[in-house]
Amino acid sequence: METPDFGIPERLARRMSMAEQHEYLRTKLTRRRTLVTAGAVASGLLTGCAGTQDRPAGTVATPTRPATTAAAAPGAALVPFGRHLALGADPRTQMRISWQVPAAVRKPYVRIGARPDALGPRIEAELRHLHTPAMGDVRPEVEQYYVHAALDHLLPGTTYYYGVGHEGLDPADPRLRAAVASFRTAPVRPRSFVFTAFGDQGVGEGAAALDRQLVGVRPAFHLHAGDICYADANGRGTVADRYDAAFWDRFFQQNEPVARSVPWMVTTGNHDMEAWYSPEGYGGQLARFSLPDSGFDPRLAPGVYTFTYGNVGVVALDANEVSYEIPANFGYSGGRQTAWLDRTLRRLRASDEVDFVVVYFHHCAYSTSAHASDGGVRAAWLPLFARHRVDLVINGHNHVYERTDAIRDGEVGRRVPVGGSTDPERDGIVYVTAGGGGRDPYGFPAGAQVSYEGHVHDAESVETFRWTRSRQRDPETVEWSRVRYRGFSYLSVEAESGPAPRLKVSARTHTGERIDHFEVRRGR
Repeated sequence: METPDFGIPERLARRMSMAEQHEYLRTKLTRRRTLVTAGAVASGLLTGCAGTQDRPAGTVATPTRPATTAAAAPGAALVPFGRHLALGADPRTQMRISWQVPAAVRKPYVRIGARPDALGPRIEAELRHLHTPAMGDVRPEVEQYYVHAALDHLLPGTTYYYGVGHEGLDPADPRLRAAVASFRTAPVRPRSFVFTAFGDQGVGEGAAALDRQLVGVRPAFHLHAGDICYADANGRGTVADRYDAAFWDRFFQQNEPVARSVPWMVTTGNHDMEAWYSPEGYGGQLARFSLPDSGFDPRLAPGVYTFTYGNVGVVALDANEVSYEIPANFGYSGGRQTAWLDRTLRRLRASDEVDFVVVYFHHCAYSTSAHASDGGVRAAWLPLFARHRVDLVINGHNHVYERTDAIRDGEVGRRVPVGGSTDPERDGIVYVTAGGGGRDPYGFPAGAQVSYEGHVHDAESVETFRWTRSRQRDPETVEWSRVRYRGFSYLSVEAESGPAPRLKVSARTHTGERIDHFEVRRGR
């Protein structure tokens, strides 16, 4: 696909903030040429539609009225797809159900029940219409329709069955029984549970293979550390980035077999900044996902939130704001995200119910692979991680699995070999790059062999670099790179409570082979 020419030199585009790019696209991309509905993409058909008026570059309208073409079809013909769950701020009593429809529908809703053949009354859902303008002769105009239902006041530790529908399509119809899915709320005090994580997923066989692994694991929830689907193929945060909104339809269809039952908790990466939708580039994410509202304005940054599941407090961050490498959104919240992080970590660490604090975001604090380490992340957030004694940090961005020793004050606080253990209070924090979620793998610097369970090749040091504020690569020689694997992989974490709580962390490939394991322990 050729990069379209919008009459702005690339060297200038790199200097534009996301807000500047959004304003540029609003004035540049107006006239539609071809309409592609989500349903047409799913079925491989194109539907022409004439007479649409000019619109701004990106529009999210909630709710929306039915369209005049595909939406005029009977409701039974508009089959939902791409179901995905998300936890609410309280996973014991809240769940968010999201799905996609081929065109605007009337009165969308969800039914839930204790059995698949006993679904209860209709619970109203919200329809969000996402308009993506044509990009020159490269990309047609796309209309997408996402539906979200908020379920509150659920019973803890309970399995619920659910079906989604709208006027003309009722999931309680026995003929639609096969489309009923299920989820389970968090127990009040789970003795143990498992969650999984990766970043940089996209659409492809590697991503689908990892999804199949997660179906077998059936984790309590899954953390997605950004670069979600790669509809934006370049990820540089410039107006010339190639973009195909219809790629999201394929992504949700690919993930539905697991995400319809496992809450899919996403945050934002550089490929998730989509300038045509909003000044910060997150209007598309607001339309497509329903994530916890936990004190930070979701309209500003939907990928910033927190929740507590069992004895683990989880914090999602948007590292686009602090990245030195890709600064298109640098400083966009005016420091509010970092202040929120400070308050949130303080609250979690003070809670008697929380043993472990896990933080995840996209850009790497510590990695030796292609993008290496981001000095902006280190400067903004690592002092807070240390002050509030974070237990585990999970990143993506680099398409590898890499795990550090326990790091304290920028140095190795304790070596943590495969099978080792660490105490964050004493040793420091372990950082995991879990970017093997499905995109083409990266490599490691010359002289840094892969080193993983069964194939250990320890290196005394690795020559790498970190990004500086001036976007320069500052060389550094590091001793903290302990495990390195090049291939598709995911992280699995078993959290145990009790007198000696611990996180049993392991990494596995798309075929299930274990490539790393270690423990994070805390005394009470």
